[in-house]
Amino acid sequence: MNQNLLWVEKLKFNERDLIPAIAQDYRDGTVLMMAWMNSESIQKTLSTGEAHYLSRSRSQLWHKGATSGHIQKVKELFYDCDGDTILLKVDQIGEIACHTGARSCFFNAVQIYPQS
Repeated sequence: MNQNLLWVEKLKFNERDLIPAIAQDYRDGTVLMMAWMNSESIQKTLSTGEAHYLSRSRSQLWHKGATSGHIQKVKELFYDCDGDTILLKVDQIGEIACHTGARSCFFNAVQIYPQS
């Protein structure tokens, strides 16, 4: 394995060899989306500088924005303290990350009613 990719060995992939990846706007911190990655999509992301995920429904690599033009240029990549989640800080080209046409996939707000 490439010396620059030794950190990938620290990651904890699930039983399907996947790890959740959060895409966040590197400028304003907006959480844009969550997708799944495997070691191949991580390597492709690092080698191209653009986000690649694994499409679970198609069981293949997915270059974010390849058909829509709304690509994600990766500015920074982190993994969490447990090694079981990746955070991609991205420049979202076209300002649309969600397949619905929204900027973020997280637009469904839930009202919280705390009990006294």
